[in-house]
Amino acid sequence: MKKCFFLLFVLPLFANAQSLNNPQDLYEAPGGLFDKDSLRSVYVNFHDTNYHSILVDSFFANPDYRLPATVTLNGVAYDSVGIRYKGNSTFVLPNNNGSPKVPFNIDMNYWVTGQKLLGKKKVKLANSWMDATFSKEFTASKIYRKYLPTPEVNLSKLYVQNDYLGLYVNTESINKQFVKKHFDEKSGVLFKCDPVQVFGQATTTNGEPNLNWLGNDSTLYYDSYILKSDHGWEELLQLINTLNNNTAEIDSILNVDRVLWAFAVNSVIANLDTYNGFYIHNYYLYQTKDGLFQMIPWDLSESFGGALLGGVWATPNDIYEYDPFYGYTTDAASNPLLYKLLDNPQYYLQYTAHLRTIIDESLDTAFIRNSIAELQNLGYAAANADVHKPFTIAEYHDNVESAVWSWSWFYGFAGILSTIDERKPYLLSHAEIIKMPPSISNVMVNNNVLTAEVYDGTSVDLMATISEYNSKFQEFTMSDDGQNGDVVAGDDIYSASLPFQASGEEIKFYIRAQNDMAMQLNPVRAEYEFYTYSPTTSILEAAFIEVPIPIKITDILGRTITPTHNTPLFYIYSDGSVEKRFIVR
Repeated sequence: MKKCFFLLFVLPLFANAQSLNNPQDLYEAPGGLFDKDSLRSVYVNFHDTNYHSILVDSFFANPDYRLPATVTLNGVAYDSVGIRYKGNSTFVLPNNNGSPKVPFNIDMNYWVTGQKLLGKKKVKLANSWMDATFSKEFTASKIYRKYLPTPEVNLSKLYVQNDYLGLYVNTESINKQFVKKHFDEKSGVLFKCDPVQVFGQATTTNGEPNLNWLGNDSTLYYDSYILKSDHGWEELLQLINTLNNNTAEIDSILNVDRVLWAFAVNSVIANLDTYNGFYIHNYYLYQTKDGLFQMIPWDLSESFGGALLGGVWATPNDIYEYDPFYGYTTDAASNPLLYKLLDNPQYYLQYTAHLRTIIDESLDTAFIRNSIAELQNLGYAAANADVHKPFTIAEYHDNVESAVWSWSWFYGFAGILSTIDERKPYLLSHAEIIKMPPSISNVMVNNNVLTAEVYDGTSVDLMATISEYNSKFQEFTMSDDGQNGDVVAGDDIYSASLPFQASGEEIKFYIRAQNDMAMQLNPVRAEYEFYTYSPTTSILEAAFIEVPIPIKITDILGRTITPTHNTPLFYIYSDGSVEKRFIVR
């Protein structure tokens, strides 16, 4: 039987616009455990009435030990919940002062697999012991989350054995649920980067998670990093070794841009209780399936100067006007990640661009004041009834606007808005930050050609990837020379053909423009935000179906033809080009 082939034509769809990826969609909708408009009451009832003494002792001797309790929320009781105390200075200080208001770590499925509280397996309640406003962690979280994955925060009332213990700050746990939400996976290496020593306690250990290379023996790092996954020491040592001994390859194992964003937010909002601040700790590292470690901020309660005005520096200006690049660090031996990244000229400009973006977007005192007022109005009655808080209800409000000196004037607690009001002019007058970057506008994709209007730029690059992990962006030069897709030379409209079209995958990209002084990104929150573009199928789909002859074939113009070995088939591409092929019988 003779056979011929019938060609089916599928018309292309031409997409001419890009979309903006919005990671803010990952955060919780109203009604969840971290609903900022809800002030819920959490009830914890221990089975053992001697719970407090047991948990205090275990905090020092066996910090992972938990006691069973019943947790009740919205009238629903959850049995066999694992409870322990948490924190460091925020535990030690109230405990030393005889206050029962210590931080709580609540594990809903410690004994009951799959048990959750409004969808969450772990609940962490901080006592706001050094924050009179109960607002610093909440306010900082709203800023951090614009630029990198960040734990969510709201307020809760805590009752223990049916007695009101006080108003608490409810902070999202960094665990498998968190990384699944932000990275769509949960099997990677996870480390809490915090030393093991306890505040104010005599110890022979002196851990510091500064990412210095100590050698190949993983036990040398046990005092500085806490493994939270099933494995990971080999991977962490590989990261630290690469950073210190093969820095040129650091982007093969670290999401550098995410670190630059974390450092930039830390610096702008004066969070000195973190890696590039004064005390090196309070961050997590998670390795995603693309092999890159991601920096995740943690414990933001000391943002906006926190409790560091007294006892550490002589004047408040030491807080308000510390250097946004190197802070109070001394050299690469003290903070190798900071120094080695900023020693790279490209990363230095990128970091500076991030500083400008945060200053421009996130230091609006009117907006922040209104946000805090809403939170404090919600929590006022609970704070007023909290007899265990170390501050007065007047300081609850006053510390929003100005510094508070308390506890025999040894501690100074920086005000949220007064810190911004002092630090913002200093940052805006900084010699590096005032340098003028290029401008980027009118970013468009048309028929798979990207164009952008760029002024005062000496180099313009398309940064693109098809990684499902939104990482490993590659550099492609954009030109304004009238070639390679550019229409008119010298008109400040730069062009480039989108790469990766043949893959059929969604293309993720942003624009980077530089001059001799500074860098600009579009979108400005790149690489956390970026454009997405789905190219059309590069070739019209064709299906060959074997059928008996004789048969007539209709061509694309509707004409009837008889196939022969000379009959041409035309493959039409989405860029308008045509390829001629012939029937093979």
